[in-house]
Amino acid sequence: MIVVNLDVMMAKRKISSNELAEIIDITPANLSILKTGKAKAIRFSTLEKLCAALKCQPGDILEFVDDDNKE
Repeated sequence: MIVVNLDVMMAKRKISSNELAEIIDITPANLSILKTGKAKAIRFSTLEKLCAALKCQPGDILEFVDDDNKE
């Protein structure tokens, strides 16, 4: 499963949802969908804008967790 760590990166950069949404030109509602992991997909252009705004790499925002290896 893919885990979205957008809220973690936002906290590290001390940026609010409304501010980030404005910077990357998406609605706060769509940003909330991304933050909560409810999105089924993300455009590379949106991911690129997020990385530029947060000064991070895609791997800082998205993480793969293997469900098969649960202990």
